[in-house]
Amino acid sequence: MTRQVSFTRLEQAQLPGFRERLDRAESPDEVRRFFAETMATLLADALGTAEAVRYDDVTLAPEATEEYVLTPSVRALPGFADIWNDSDLPRIVGDFARLAVRRHRHLAGNPERTEAKTRHKDGKR
Repeated sequence: MTRQVSFTRLEQAQLPGFRERLDRAESPDEVRRFFAETMATLLADALGTAEAVRYDDVTLAPEATEEYVLTPSVRALPGFADIWNDSDLPRIVGDFARLAVRRHRHLAGNPERTEAKTRHKDGKR
């Protein structure tokens, strides 16, 4: 039996800020950006290599089965396969993706309200 590594500590460090950013998101594009930034940081921390994962290496994909996509370049990073296969990292990324997809769908389903909020904040009516 292989030893399972847990990245719950990294999850707990990122989760409060991520939820706060999702709550403040005013468009589906912001949700995508917040997800990509947070996951790039989390994966780089898991690999122990700062900036090993770029912002565009992780994409929120609400229409996909897993709801996110990792680029081949991130999957090819040294040690990535071992960490991914022998840890709770897939579950963690999936949980973050589900939160982001829920917010993304909400904002995409209510574009009038989102636009009205943005205009109101800008002082326009």
